[in-house]
Amino acid sequence: MRTLWNKYLKDLALIYCALYTIATIINSIEYISMGKDADAAGNWHALDRAVVVLIVVLAYGLIRYLKIKNFFIKTAIVYVPTMALTFLFVWLRGFTDELASTAYRDIFINYTAGFIIVTVIAFGINVIVKKKSQ
Repeated sequence: MRTLWNKYLKDLALIYCALYTIATIINSIEYISMGKDADAAGNWHALDRAVVVLIVVLAYGLIRYLKIKNFFIKTAIVYVPTMALTFLFVWLRGFTDELASTAYRDIFINYTAGFIIVTVIAFGINVIVKKKSQ
């Protein structure tokens, strides 16, 4: 278990915490700049953000550690099911609260942006690791 933690989970947990913090700060700055003191959705919005960030970190872990040689095929294989997972989450969330008319478009844009950032980071790490091993 210790090897699993040190090899995979510790890095993913750190990335999750950092991404969630950055997303929360950006969201807070956005609300303050619009003159709102509080998020109307409150704790639900924070939990929604936590789930989406978890899916992004899961995607990063799959891109980073999945053993497929072609990076772009691996990225596509990871993107499709994780995007479907975010859509499933939004659909399930619709049972607890009324969704905005742009909910699916918004999650598509936000998740895809996060996924692209994660993909660029994973690609850079893969290039660095390959250069060090040569």
